[in-house]
Formats: sequence, C-alpha cells, structure tokens
Amino acid sequence: MSVGRSLFAATLAGTLALTVAPASSQTLRYANQGDLKSLDPYTLNESTTHAHLGHVYQGLTARDKDLKIIPALAESWETPEPTRWRFHLRKGVKFHNGDPFTADDVVFSADRVRKKGSNMQTRLAPDVKVVKVDDYTVDFILPSPNPILHNSWDVWYIMDKKWAEENNVVDPTPVAATTPSYASLHENGTGPFTIESHQPGVKTVFKANPNYWGKVEGNLKEIVFTPIASDATRVAALLSGEVDVIEPVPIQDISRVDSSPNAQVLKGPELRTIFIGFDQTRDELLYSNIKGKNPFKDVRVREAFYKAIDIELIKKRVMRELSTPSALMIAPELFALSKEFTRPKFDPDGAKKLLTEAGYPDGFEVTMDCPNDRYVNDAAICQAVVGMLARIGVKINLLAQPKAQYFAKVLKQGGYQTSFYLLGWTPSTMDSHNVLYDIMGCRDDAKSSRGEANLGGYCNKEFDAITDKVLVETDTAKRNQLIKQAYEIGNKDWSYIPLHQQALAWGVSKKVNLPQRADNLVMFHWATKKE
Repeated sequence: MSVGRSLFAATLAGTLALTVAPASSQTLRYANQGDLKSLDPYTLNESTTHAHLGHVYQGLTARDKDLKIIPALAESWETPEPTRWRFHLRKGVKFHNGDPFTADDVVFSADRVRKKGSNMQTRLAPDVKVVKVDDYTVDFILPSPNPILHNSWDVWYIMDKKWAEENNVVDPTPVAATTPSYASLHENGTGPFTIESHQPGVKTVFKANPNYWGKVEGNLKEIVFTPIASDATRVAALLSGEVDVIEPVPIQDISRVDSSPNAQVLKGPELRTIFIGFDQTRDELLYSNIKGKNPFKDVRVREAFYKAIDIELIKKRVMRELSTPSALMIAPELFALSKEFTRPKFDPDGAKKLLTEAGYPDGFEVTMDCPNDRYVNDAAICQAVVGMLARIGVKINLLAQPKAQYFAKVLKQGGYQTSFYLLGWTPSTMDSHNVLYDIMGCRDDAKSSRGEANLGGYCNKEFDAITDKVLVETDTAKRNQLIKQAYEIGNKDWSYIPLHQQALAWGVSKKVNLPQRADNLVMFHWATKKE
C-alpha cells in the first residue's frame, strides 16, 4: 500500500469511528495532523508524542500550566553538595499493572534512557551516576555542578523495571525500528490515564486510571485520539462536533472556526523555533549534484542561503502574520538578551554574489527534507524556501513526508540521512543551554550525548567550550553573557537559518475548557467537558 493510500485509509477509518460512536460528556475526542507512532517513551523526542504519553507516564518532576517545575514522582529534592542531587520519591504510587514504584525503577529508567536507540539521551548525561540510597531515595552524582539538571525531566518518563524485563524491552525502541517492540504497542505508566487500545495510524483510546495516586483537575473519563492528516477533514470534524479538539488549526481556517457557533481557536505564542539546517559534516553531500565536495562546508554558501530567504514574505503569505521572525535559535521569551540580536536582511543579490565567490555561479542542486504533518504549514514553508533559493540558482528537490518517515530518516538512529532540512525545536529545559548543547553542539556519539539533535553536524570547539561554562555558571548576569557569546559565534558561522516562532492554534469545542501551554503540550488531565 502506498503512503498516500495508507494515510487516507487511516483517516477514513478514524473518521468513521468518530461518527458511529457518539461521545459521552466525559469522552473527549481529539485529532492531530500527526500520528502517535510508538508508546515507548524513549523512541521520539517530540512534543506531540510527549503530550500523548504524558497522560500515562510521568517524570520525577512535572510542569504546571505556567511551565513552572513542580513535584511529580519525586515529592522533593535538594543538593546536599554542588555535585550531588538527592530526590525523595513519592510513596504508595503504583504502575498501571499494580507494580509498586520504587528507586529501582528510577535507576533502571536512567540506564535505559541513555542506551543506544533512545532519542532522549540528552535528558541525563552519560557521566552522571545514579545511586539508590533506599527504596524511596535516589542520588544523582555529577562530575561538575549543573544548576539545571532536572529542568527537562518532566518528559523523562519513568518506566517499570520489572515490566520491562518481563516483556523483553530493557532496551529502548529506536525511531527507525521497522518491527514494533512490546513497549511501542503497550504502556505501563503511573499517570492519570491508561491506554485501553492503540492502533498506530488509526486510533488510540485512553481511559481514566481509577487507581491514580494524585488528584486530577479535569473531569474526563476517556480520550479518543484519531490522527487526521487532511486539514479540511480535521476542521470539518471539529465544526460538525465529531471531535472536540484539533491541533493545529490551519492558518487559513482560523477565522472560519472562530465564527462557528460551536468552536473557537485558542491562540497564543509558542516557544518552538522553526529553523533550517545543513549537512556540514560529510565530505560529499548525500543528495546533491555536486560530487567530491560539500558546498555547505563553505561559510559563504550558508550565508548565501540565509540571505536568500525572505522571512517577512513567509510571515505574510505563508504564516498570515501568525509568526515572529527570529534572529536566534531560541524564542526571545527564553533569553533575556535576545533583543541585542538583529536578523540579517533579505539580500538575494548579495546571496548570488556569495555563491559566485564560493565557486557556484550557476548554483547547484540539493534535496531538502521536510515534514508535512508536524508544524504549522511546514510543507508550505519548505515550498516557499524552494522558490526563494531558485532565484539564486539553487535547485531544491523537496522531499516532504509524514513525521514518522521524516524522523526515522534524519535523526541519529536513521544515521542523520539528510543534506538540507527543516526542523522545529522547543528547549525542554526552557533554557538556552539545551539549544547550545543538543542542537548546536559538536556531535560526539562515542563519548557524550552532545549534539544528538544536531542533524547537520555543525561544530565549533570554541562554541562548545562556552556551552560547558554556561552549564555550571550560577550567576545569572555572567551566564547570560556567556550565552550571548555562544550565539554570536553561531551566527558568525551562519550555522543555521532560524526562521520564526509560530503561533499556537488549537481548535476547541465551546463545551471544552482546556488550558493552553506555550510549549504546545496538549494536556487533557486539566480539561473539563460539559454537555
């Protein structure tokens, strides 16, 4: 079956399921443009996946509606010394199968999340020792101080050691796996919902966990998730009442949804930065007509591509003013000195001159990898870039595909099989260090998790040295200056092309009250639904 027919069948099956099974007041039906490929919480470091799995799995910490770090499976923590963090675990918590949650599960999860095949390795550095003090106390021993150690642990979900061993899923399921593991089709978390059934590409049904240890603010008893790739079908399902929530609402349909009697669009700023990257590692690009060398290793070529892209036109025509052009690889809300940076102006003539100076007066040809169901108007953004680069003689062969295939190809487990790509990134720590380390740091697969999400292999050792200082600096003013220095180096290298921060656009039934978070995690345990 072709990809197109497969997606059509999945959408049709999901839509039929919606129409034949009327929802109760405590059943919420949700549709997203993308799929939930795997239930293994370490397969894919992607916010939509984190949101889905956050209903069934939990971390030691969580984030509230304002993104403040709060206790979850850990009741409290302290740093008895600068290089030791001690977490006191919550007692009386049980996994969905009845197994008790203890320190053994934390130690196991710390090992598993750092294993080969995990796409979450940067959540915990390989040189951090995790030590069980007793059944409800765990120490994390660091080689050097790290004031933000736990900032991204809300989506480092803790797994049941006994369950994983019994079901032969001690190792994580790679995103590029062609055969599903038990953990990719089943879950055993501690969260407020369980998964009753999971049909990848068709439907996933969540049920309220009657034995949940905590208090749930919402009133939902059931969540039915259906992936609907078609924008028109997804919007129609919301307006007809077949679904209660969709994400995202296509930009062109926002006014239509807002003017409907039974739905509205929740809009707000998002912290994700959409950007473009280059393969700067290989001596010859995988997908180009240039043989024997890599044009992207030349800083003039990268600068030319940057200056050839008219970000204001993308904002106006593609994003319909629902984006904020960015000069940095991070949202301005997350870096105090972001206003000190200015995005270079659109300059196609200057870009053409740079290409000529680099030895490509007639341009060249290269393939661009792009998801078509992950970000707002992602494929349309890529199409716009194709046209803009054509003006300077560069022929882009656009490969736009569903996120499951896209991520399997371009991420680490896929072997970073890309030459030129579009990606979005929300720093899990809500801090610049995550961007400097995960996205812009030199890839070092053998020794550390640095650069795990650096698909193109940009590398500057001076940049990395500053990043290491950022991690241990506790003085905010000094730390911000170090971050500024790092971004200045990255910009001088034309390391990436930051495009914009997109706006959130969730379509929500007027029967549903759903808080919106700027990290775009749709969390339904806060939702309430009325008749």
